[in-house]
Amino acid sequence: MDLVISPLAPARFPEMPMVPGVRLATAATGLKYTGRDDLLIATFDDGAIMAGVFTTSATAAAPVLWCQEILSHGKARALVCNAGNANAFTGAAGHRTVKETAAALADAIGCAPEEIFVASTGVIGEPFDAGVLTRHFSEMLAHPSASWEEAARAIMTTDTFPKGAFARARLQGKDVTICGIAKGSGMIAPNMATMLAFLFTDAALPAPLLQALLKRAVDESFNCITVDGDTSTNDTVLLAATGKAGNDASLLEGLQASDPALTAFAEALNTVCGDLARQIVRDGEGAEKFVTVRVSGAPDDDGAKRIAMSIANSPLVKTAIAGEDPNWGRIVMAVGKAGVPVRQEEIAISIGGIRITENGAVVPGYDETPVAEHMKGREIDIAVAVGAGPGKATVWTCDLTHRYIDINADYRS
Repeated sequence: MDLVISPLAPARFPEMPMVPGVRLATAATGLKYTGRDDLLIATFDDGAIMAGVFTTSATAAAPVLWCQEILSHGKARALVCNAGNANAFTGAAGHRTVKETAAALADAIGCAPEEIFVASTGVIGEPFDAGVLTRHFSEMLAHPSASWEEAARAIMTTDTFPKGAFARARLQGKDVTICGIAKGSGMIAPNMATMLAFLFTDAALPAPLLQALLKRAVDESFNCITVDGDTSTNDTVLLAATGKAGNDASLLEGLQASDPALTAFAEALNTVCGDLARQIVRDGEGAEKFVTVRVSGAPDDDGAKRIAMSIANSPLVKTAIAGEDPNWGRIVMAVGKAGVPVRQEEIAISIGGIRITENGAVVPGYDETPVAEHMKGREIDIAVAVGAGPGKATVWTCDLTHRYIDINADYRS
């Protein structure tokens, strides 16, 4: 199938600074694709640490299980990622491939295998030999000069554009940088993060604090997007911190992620994660429209998010959006099935800022014309108030078009 770049794609890949202590290299292995790089290695100076958040899928892939196992060691010297094969549901052979990959890269760098993080994305259920990857390691390590865009392209599968974002902040009087790349287009309904996202910073932070900051950022970004309601076997978000910014991590020991001393860094991390997450939605398979769903007035934030996700995941809502049909009755349906206590007479629905229902019924004299006009645009805004409670949430999704079927019907061919 010919690659059609999403109409929701950014105009260009951002000009991102390199992060001190991080080097990138890419290569073409031929594992699945021809004529393009499909292997990424990011290496780190000694002293780097890693935080990670992973899929909650009961069929998590071998690379995910490996990363979860080694994360407690804290140290990180490299990250290796291949595209085209997920190495998921591959049994003992899959675990062997991960261990051999980590061991080969560790030997080449001169570190322990437990300092090598491994990620994969692509087709499920097809084992492959580690040698397909490892034979490229020497050349890649000898020339670690890839750009962020090249790195982002190397991890793509059904993505139509590479995804990158960065932000800067001050931490303990030092300038710090956070850069990130991500891939994801389909099988997006994160129960942690979505598909793959790799983040890098030169900040120095204690490992538990880095983990807490990443978890909070993921909850507010990758965990607030959906394309098709399917949680991947390989969802992985990794955050490497090299400590090259020169701030004093020891003075941050014992702090909570919400401490004011960390506000600027946390906001920058949230900015990068949020940007990448929304880019994934904008690259949803077959997507033509980017949809923001805001819910307020729920009993609590969790309830608001459940309602918002119910709307965002509804095939009926998403196909109506694709057809530019302002069928607000489908939103009513999605609110009702979310399993959150609401009172019909308090539900107020707006599309494109235009109030459609209030007091449990359609607004008297409702004119559908401006709503129908809003539905013709690329950016669709849905707001639902369900009461007077404090709970609120915002999630992002896309429409569901016939091209989604086209892409997934022949994904393995």
